Amino acid sequence: MNGSVAYLVTTLGCLIGVAGVVIAVVALRRARAGSRPVTPGDPFRDADADALRGDPRRLKPGDIVEIRQVPYTVRGSVHLVEGGWSWAEHLLDDAGGVKRWLSVEAEPDLELVLWTAEPSATVTPGAPTLEIAGRSYNWDESGQARYTATEGTGLDPNGTMRYYDYQAPGGARLSFEAYGEAGWEVALGEQLHRSEVMIYPQGDGPEKAA
Repeated sequence: MNGSVAYLVTTLGCLIGVAGVVIAVVALRRARAGSRPVTPGDPFRDADADALRGDPRRLKPGDIVEIRQVPYTVRGSVHLVEGGWSWAEHLLDDAGGVKRWLSVEAEPDLELVLWTAEPSATVTPGAPTLEIAGRSYNWDESGQARYTATEGTGLDPNGTMRYYDYQAPGGARLSFEAYGEAGWEVALGEQLHRSEVMIYPQGDGPEKAA
């Protein structure tokens, strides 16, 4: 009888020891998992709008973009980087051959601007305030970025771009851009509401230039 009790006590002790090891391993794994960095998402990103209207951040050559009920085809794209900030500009072409640009900035909030070139403009950047087409624009920012471009934009595959951006009340924009050694190109912009833009992806499309 004493032998049986000793056997049971020994077996129970072994089981308790194994259980302790299992609990320790599980706790260690949980601790390691909890210490892994979690990449935060944008808490204000409108995922429903992206699902219903397409994601402007993923726009690429070949896609169809409907802006204020006018359809455009994306002929080419330019992706720009300045420090930790990046944005994209897409060359659009409608059925009548009218070309415009759509800029997409996603940091900190999504911003969409539709641009129209002003080749006859005589103003130059640098002043705190500029007037064009009867409207005054105030300097907002300026700098230099590196870019990569796809075919269809008329630009070299990569290089640098200088810019000056101005704003007016109501979301109106004035932009000066100079790619490489070229002169300034002037464009007037209108800030778009997310609801004014619908995207129809068209497969993979051309690859972005390296």
